[in-house]
Amino acid sequence: MNTLSTIFEHKIVSIVRGANPEDTVKIAEALRDGGIRLIEITLNSPNALESIELVSKTLGDEMEVGAGTVLDSETARLAILAGAKFILSPTVNADTIKMTKRYGAVSIPGAFTPTEILSAYENGGDIIKVFPASIGPDYIKDIRGPLPHIPLLPTGGVTLDTLGEFQRAGAVGFGIGSSLVDTKQEVNERYLRLLTEKAESFVAAVQA
Repeated sequence: MNTLSTIFEHKIVSIVRGANPEDTVKIAEALRDGGIRLIEITLNSPNALESIELVSKTLGDEMEVGAGTVLDSETARLAILAGAKFILSPTVNADTIKMTKRYGAVSIPGAFTPTEILSAYENGGDIIKVFPASIGPDYIKDIRGPLPHIPLLPTGGVTLDTLGEFQRAGAVGFGIGSSLVDTKQEVNERYLRLLTEKAESFVAAVQA
């Protein structure tokens, strides 16, 4: 199964922002144990490329690793060379999309307005990250009215309580950040156990 198919099937992209490489691997393993199959390591994290490489080598057969907060094409290239299979951005940058596609990775640019969403898709985005999604599920439903052919992945504001509503609104997946992975807490045995349980709850919500 390729990366795009994995995203469509498993839907939850767990966002890890701010963790060091050692903790990122432990977090990834805990998420894996809870049924998560997609992890986004943001590039504004400490030694993010090292984290991508470590998680990719450690869990590459079990999880698809992506890079987030990618703002330019060269950074996208470096992330892909480190092992990222999909590239997410908070904005639409045509050069970043082109570089991502050139290297065979999945492009998920971030957009908000209908114009931005269409532009991102026409420039080659495979899935469009609707960011921020804190505006609510009705916005996804409204966007899908005139643009039903564009796969949308709401990010920023999707929680365990709202995930079902976003799914019913037509989202193909969900970027889940601090409501799943809170990197401000100490990464210890208890934290990792609770993270696995939380991951299981999110997976169950998708399947419900």
